[in-house]
Amino acid sequence: MMHRRRPRGGATWFVGSAVVVASLIILVMFPPDREPVEVALPPSASTTPATAPPPPPTSTTTSTSTTTTTTLPPTSFAQAAVTRVPWGVVAGVTMFRGSPTRTWYGTGPLPASAPEVRWAYPDTPLCGASTVGGETTTWCGTGWTGQPVVWDRPDGVTEVIVGAFDHRVHFIDATSGEPTRAPFATGDIIKGSVTLDPDGFPILYVGSRDNQLRALALDREPVEEIWSLDAANHPGIWNNDWDSNPLVVGGLLLEGGENGYVFVFELNRAFDTSGLVEVSPELVARVPTWDPSLIAAIGDRNASVESSIAVSGTIAYVANSGGRVLGIDLARLTEEEPPIVFDFWTGDDTDATPVVDADGYLYVASELERRTERSLGLGQLMKLDPGQRGPEVVWSIPVPARGAGDGGLWATPALGDGVLYAATHSGQLLAVDTETGETTWTDEIGFHAWSSPIIIDGVLLVAVDCESGGALRAYDLADPRHPTPRWEARLDSGCIESTPVVWNGVIYVGSRDGYIRAWG
Repeated sequence: MMHRRRPRGGATWFVGSAVVVASLIILVMFPPDREPVEVALPPSASTTPATAPPPPPTSTTTSTSTTTTTTLPPTSFAQAAVTRVPWGVVAGVTMFRGSPTRTWYGTGPLPASAPEVRWAYPDTPLCGASTVGGETTTWCGTGWTGQPVVWDRPDGVTEVIVGAFDHRVHFIDATSGEPTRAPFATGDIIKGSVTLDPDGFPILYVGSRDNQLRALALDREPVEEIWSLDAANHPGIWNNDWDSNPLVVGGLLLEGGENGYVFVFELNRAFDTSGLVEVSPELVARVPTWDPSLIAAIGDRNASVESSIAVSGTIAYVANSGGRVLGIDLARLTEEEPPIVFDFWTGDDTDATPVVDADGYLYVASELERRTERSLGLGQLMKLDPGQRGPEVVWSIPVPARGAGDGGLWATPALGDGVLYAATHSGQLLAVDTETGETTWTDEIGFHAWSSPIIIDGVLLVAVDCESGGALRAYDLADPRHPTPRWEARLDSGCIESTPVVWNGVIYVGSRDGYIRAWG
């Protein structure tokens, strides 16, 4: 039984950072007085991009706040084109898959042999009820995607932050497993991954099944909601959940909703005269990801956005549950013409997050659920070229079902050295050559593999054996095309659907048995 000390918190350890940067100015990509635009889409879900994505901008404009005392510089769009590196000024993993291209996973080294559980949080399982379509179900722990945030706070505490199925955001001391501050309660379960502001503002962004996308201020005790967006005020194509992981880049907040829209907000973050953070999001664009031709092609109205948005340069890539993959040019949101520079249809539910490599190629993983002619002919794991340098589909491979169930992928692939690693729903781990699309290696990891694999210092880490209790397995990548098993650490009490995060060699991940654990 672990003893709980009083939560730590308060505003004092952020104020010093605010004073240090008092002379800095915000670098923004767009004028602050622009009008929000409702962006229409092309008339059909074609498979031909409208234009090639332009290069990242080479210049910026600057502005200073007239209502607040202190600002911080936002991460730039040019930085967003860099792959496999940390994102932002915060020491930590601040978002799902670590960076806008969704290609950075944390810091090692991972243990050379099977790690043990250092702590399990809390003392009793994190469970909550949720009702959909009149049916109430109890959910425990964390699920897809559910990756925690981990960061080194300015006061020296390393903190794990995670949303859970008990309708709360939890704040945990990474060393002891004790709470650092009181949980923040929402009105329903939290399925997606939370995001810590990468630019140094003490703000956490989190969505919930209670229809709300929130910004929470971390520089006060208790944690305080300082902004929210109610999806019910934006009726769309499906429902009002928020599963997508929020993304902050260039002073903008990008988020996809299960109502089928992509929202773009200019955040307008700053500190007030007392040193406390504040935010005044201004809606820049609301982009529908569906159109009538897509709905006709899939035969239903499920065109929700459950995948997370990936950004490379100024282009934001998003996939929806109707299988539509869009590239949206963030530098052209104020233009009258729709800023859609890439438009592709996979043919089936695409909830895994797109991944972008250093050359701008896009890796997309789809489910095999509807079994449309398009999906069966194309395959479920593919490399796409949004830049019109050759064939739009560079390569694609089928990921069939085993038996009567669904096939394809829910997990987001991990991008390594010339190899893409993908965990399939039917229970295979694949190594695929990124140039040729050749599957160079496979291993069995068990049915219902929804946790996304990650790569840390030449080691591949993946959750396995979901149906038989759950485990973490590590593979050496000395030969990237033929990984070799290093160790397996068993849980034997709950499926690991969530994606793990690693910071300084310690693994943090939640499971469906109701707990968050540190392994090391």
